[in-house]
Amino acid sequence: MNEFEKDVQSKRNDAMDSGVGFGVSFGFFAIMFIIATVIKLIGS
Repeated sequence: MNEFEKDVQSKRNDAMDSGVGFGVSFGFFAIMFIIATVIKLIGS
């Protein structure tokens, strides 16, 4: 057995980490879209 499999550094669920990463990136691009839409509405 691999020695790293016995001494795991992080026991957190990978699905939670990937979900948080997806949420943060989605939120970032959503905020960018909202800001661009507001600027377009103000400019017109």
